[in-house]
Order: sequence, then C-alpha cells, then structure tokens
Amino acid sequence: MSDLFTVQGALPPEGPLADRMRPKTLDDIIGQDHILGPGRLLRRAIQADRLSSVIFYGPPGTGKTSLARVIANTTRSTFESLNAVLTGIKDIREAIDRSDERRRLYGKRTILFVDEVHRWNKAQQDALLPWVENGTVILIGATTENPFFEVNRALVSRSRIFQLKSLTPEALRRAAERTLGDTERGYGKWQVSFEEGALEHLVEVAGGEARSLLNALELAVETGPPAWPPPAGTEIRVSLEAAEESIQRRAVLYDRDGDYHFDTISAFIKSVRGSDPDAALYWLAKMVRAGEDPSFIFRRMIILASEDVGLADPSALRVVISCAQAFDRIGFPEGNFPLAHACLYLATAPKSNTTMAFFDALGAVEKEDAEVPNHLRDPSRDHESFGHGDGYIYPHAYRDHWAAQQYLPTPLRGKTFYLPSTVGYEGRIREEVLRKREIQAAVIMGDAHRDAAAHGVAAGQPSTTVGGSADGEILSWSASSKGREGWFKRLESGRSTLLLADRDAILGKCSIKRHDRILIPAANDGLLLWESLRRTPEGLAAALVDTETAKEALLRYAATLDEPEQPAIAVYPSGKLPSPEEAGALFSTPTFEHILVREPWRRGGGSGLFHAFAGTARLLLAPGGDIVVLQSPPRLGERISRILREDCEASTAMTAKLAVAEEAFFTAPVNPATERWTWDGETLETCFNDAGFKIQRTIVEQQEARLLTERDLSSWFDKEKSNWGGFIAAAMGDADFFKVRDTLRERLKQGPVLWKWKSLLLLGV
Repeated sequence: MSDLFTVQGALPPEGPLADRMRPKTLDDIIGQDHILGPGRLLRRAIQADRLSSVIFYGPPGTGKTSLARVIANTTRSTFESLNAVLTGIKDIREAIDRSDERRRLYGKRTILFVDEVHRWNKAQQDALLPWVENGTVILIGATTENPFFEVNRALVSRSRIFQLKSLTPEALRRAAERTLGDTERGYGKWQVSFEEGALEHLVEVAGGEARSLLNALELAVETGPPAWPPPAGTEIRVSLEAAEESIQRRAVLYDRDGDYHFDTISAFIKSVRGSDPDAALYWLAKMVRAGEDPSFIFRRMIILASEDVGLADPSALRVVISCAQAFDRIGFPEGNFPLAHACLYLATAPKSNTTMAFFDALGAVEKEDAEVPNHLRDPSRDHESFGHGDGYIYPHAYRDHWAAQQYLPTPLRGKTFYLPSTVGYEGRIREEVLRKREIQAAVIMGDAHRDAAAHGVAAGQPSTTVGGSADGEILSWSASSKGREGWFKRLESGRSTLLLADRDAILGKCSIKRHDRILIPAANDGLLLWESLRRTPEGLAAALVDTETAKEALLRYAATLDEPEQPAIAVYPSGKLPSPEEAGALFSTPTFEHILVREPWRRGGGSGLFHAFAGTARLLLAPGGDIVVLQSPPRLGERISRILREDCEASTAMTAKLAVAEEAFFTAPVNPATERWTWDGETLETCFNDAGFKIQRTIVEQQEARLLTERDLSSWFDKEKSNWGGFIAAAMGDADFFKVRDTLRERLKQGPVLWKWKSLLLLGV
C-alpha cells in the first residue's frame, strides 16, 4: 500500500524542507534525550526491535511522526500507517486482516502507526482494541492531546505513554544548523548566512516546533535569490526583516476541549497557589482571550479559595463567590474586572492547605472504623441500659467554655490531623489550638497510663503500652509466655517499618524524573530497586548484586513485567562499582543521573575501599547527577555497655569499665587489620570530598526491637574469632568479660532488646 512510510530514504528534493529533513536514525532525532538518550527504555526497545504498543504524545512539531518513521526504518516487522483523520472502520479492518494473515502464515509481526489517534471516535478505537490485546498488531499512536483524556482508556492501559517535549532554543538551533549544512536535503550547497538576530528570531518565534522553524527557514532562504534554485556556491544573506516576514506572530495555542485547556488552567492555579499575581493574570488573560467559559474559571478559583488559601484567610471564599455573582449580573466585557479582582485577591492572599487534613481523617476512617466512645454517645436512648453518655464533660460549664477530654475513638487516641499554619488567621489561632491539644493529650495519655496500671503486669517482666489499643493493652513476654507469637509479629512489623523508613530517606534526598537512569549497588534485597523502577518508567533502574542467586531471585520477581520494562541486573562484587566502560557493557549506558545505595559495606569498610567507590561514582554520574548513601559506621553502632546500663541490673563499675573498653575499640588509631571496625562518618565523607563531591551529611537515629540469641553471644564473646571480643577481654580481664556475657544472657531471657544506633545519610553532588 502507498503511504507516508512507503518510500525509504530521502524524500524528493522538491518536497517541503520539513519533510526532507525528517530524521532517519535515532541519533538524528533532536531534543528528546529524556526518552531516547543512551540507556533509556524507549531507545533500548527500538534498538532491540522489542517495541510494545506505545502512544507518543506532545505538542505539534516535536517529532512524533518522525520518530515513528525512524522505527519504520529500523524494525524487522512489517510497518503499516493510518491517519485517523482520513480513515475509518473499513481501513482498520483491512489493516488488521493483513496483519493477521502475516502472523498466521509467516509468523511476522506488524507495527501499525496511527497518526492523530485521538481523532478516532470510541467505536473506531474499540475496533482496534482486541487486536492490540492479542498481539496481532503493535500500536504506535501519535497525538497532540492528552491520551488519558482523549484516547480509549482500555487502549491507553495496554500502551506505554511517552511524552515528547517542545524543543528548546538550543535544540532548534541545532536543527537549523544541520539543515544549513546538509548538502543532499538541506542548504549545504549554498553559502547561507544570517544578519545578526535573524536566526535567533526564527528560533524564538518557532515556539519549540521544529516544523514551524523549518517552514520559516525554507521561506526565508528560498525567497531570497531571484530564482530558485540558484547555482551551487551562491551566497544567500537572510536579513532580520526577511526572517520576521517568514515567521509571523504565533496564534494562542489553546483548545477548549483538549490538552492545552487542562495545561493552561493548571498553570493558572499553580501561579495563584504560588502567590505570583503577574503570572496568574497572564494565564487568566490567555484563557479569556481563547474563549474559556468564565464559570469554569470561577469554579476553579472557588475550590482554590478553600484548598490553598483556606483558614489563612477565611474571607477568600466569600470574596470569590461575590465576584462570581457579580460576573453573572454584568457579563463581558465589564466582567473582566470581577475576574481579575478574584484572581488578584487569591494570588496575594496568605496560603494554607490545612483543609487537606480532612483526607488524612478519611484515610484513618478507612483503616480504623472505630466505635464512638461511650461518653460521647447519645444518652437519650440507651443511657439507662448501657450508660451511654456517662462521663461526658459539658464545656460550657467551664472557664473559657472548654475542658480537656477525649473526643477521638480510643484506638486513635493522640492522633492529629490538623496542624494550623503560621500565616494569616491560622497564625493567630495556632498557639491556642496547640496549647489545648497539648493539655488534652496529657489528660488522655494519663488515662491510658491508669488503664495500664489497672491491668497489672507480672513481677519482673518488662511491659509496653501499645498506643491506640482499645483497652490499654499490655504486652509482657517471657520464654514461656503465651504472647510470644504476638511479640514476633511486632518484631517483623518493626523491621518492615525500619526498611521503609530507610528507603524513603534515601529516595527523599534526590529529585527523580520519569526518564532518569538510576544505579543501585548492593541491591540484593531489592528495597530500592522496585520503588526506583516505579519512579522511572521511561528511564532505567539498574541493580548490582553480589551473587547469581540474588540476581535470579530479583529476576523471578520481575518476570511479570514486559522485557523492556524489567530492571537491568548484573552481578558485581559487593561494596564496589563498575567503571563507566563496564557499566556501558552491563547496562547499555556509561552514566546515570542517580546512584542510590543502602549499607554497601555491611562486611566492613575502609578508606581504600571508600576512595575507590567515590572515585568511580564520580565518573559514573551524568552532569548534575547525585549519589545518596545510607551507611551505619561502626563507631555509631550500638554498645553493649548502653544495654547493660539502661536495660539490665548490672554492676555500675563493670558497666563503666566496659564502656571505656568499647570506646577504645571503636576509636583506636587506624590500623589496616582493624580499620573495617573503627572507621567513622568523617572517614567516609573525606573520601567523597577527595573525589570531588560536595557532601551534605545527616545523622539518622534508628532503633528496633531485636530478639538476641545464644548464637549472638557465642559469636561476640569468642576471644579468638571475634575482634571485639578479643579486644574487650584484654582490656577488662577475663573475669569481668565473662561476667558481662552472663549478665547479658540473663537479660535475653526477658525478651527482645531495644537496639539503638545511628546511620549516616550522605548526599553527594
């Protein structure tokens, strides 16, 4: 069939310049490195000819059709093209029949490119859906509209969305320079030059569209000579006046029913929320000039008055509603004044989003559908039988018409949803709200303590009050306790909480974009890998593990993902990084935007290892990239002396002696034989500074309940095999050394120990 993709190679010389200069290869495509740069998901899929159904979405002139053309030139699959403006159900069925025949008879795939896919109605899109789903065709759709609004939801769910961005001025200039230097398709045969400011004008007014730039360039160059084409080598001078005539003022880019409608109102709301009255007026003017419905604009401002201004200025809602009512009375053109009035009031008002606390409360309801406390229940029906309402304190009977009492359900005692901001009206009420809350919390927690005392605890057994339990539940533990299983469940829960906190702390240190490339060393547990994969759907999440077993385990977990979407996993020694050349071989890219690592030196570290790691990390990071490391230095770890001092009935003298010995062990002068146990945060930070990083260091306080075992004691207190044990025994003497062990053994019989330590969170840029 004859279509846009039938002719492979250069277009005829007489074709429009924008068509002649279409890219032929991936490297020819300009300005879309966020999805097509080295190592990016889309590039890998195209190069491997493993493309799944995709939709390219972006403004006009950003290269959607050109990218489809490049795929047509590189794929081994049959490539078919339809234009949604010109085709219907009949054309779809014919294309599907041909594709089905190829698959059945020859086992060959078909890629179907649909330009302007949003132009098809629901029935037309539905006709394509089953064939995309069963793999008869691989869809490539192109659209200028947001596919989540304009394309069949079922079709979107079966496709990966890639957003192409408007070209930057630098990218447009490269496109112009490539055209001026191309002797086959562009103007390289002639000596084209520009008056100062002429080319810059074309680039600026093109507004991020390569097609607009090339059309203007064609008009400016080809209307200069008396006749076109002139002899090769002819000098062609483009004046600023000619450039201005070649590209006229842009029309306002706005579609009331399309994506720009949503983008513009989004820009307006964000400008008002950001207290920028100039930007807010600009976006308001753009919407009014494009014919946006004023009632829609007022509706969004009314929402914003509560959502973003809220109680910082309770009058904002009243002002905006008054302006909306005024507009309804007078209409345009005078209605522009109340529109601007409301806009400026909101943009200059103090901001608070504390009304969002409602959604926190809603989440709590979904998790905990708790009963109404007895003293808050309606006494008019069941007071006599059940005592409903007993204990309620009537606030008006007290000074200031307030008295502290519990209003939340018992499982949510102490829970807070609303925190007043410090601006506007909320700033004035903040101190009073917090003061009452503090008093109320003191009363409620005092009640909880009394509930606990009333339950009683077995003598000699530690106890903990579980906050939020319905009856002040007390948990006690002993070797034979029936509650032992409950303790183990809570230990497991604590470990999960700790891991998630580590993950969030690391990821919270850097700003990850959808197309970023992330390298995760020491990724055996997958903790950082899966969240990184979710955050970079158009980029790369690459993991280093230290065994084939760990790699296989992670790959099994990822088996449900399509091949191009799976993480890249390679085996590499723990605590080390590959060179850029090795990374290129392992992951198809030598550089990354982020390196994220948790506890890479669990088996001990040292300055030599740190210097090598930091130096290689510097080489692996792309310009502007960063590295985040969470590591627990031995010097900041838990001390047995602290456990004995705070948690055991141990001799004060013995505990003090142990504390001195432990301090000496962890602060001993650097020795190659013991450095892996004695390095601290300064050692690590110095190594990264030497590699050229600017380091931001944070200390993270951590703790968890640990159920220590006899095996732990045997390992620690082995004078021959344990570095710590040998050092401490020599410092204390055998008698005190083994007395420490025996004291700790008695403590372990009572249950888990609260293990405390500190970690370093380093951000390097």
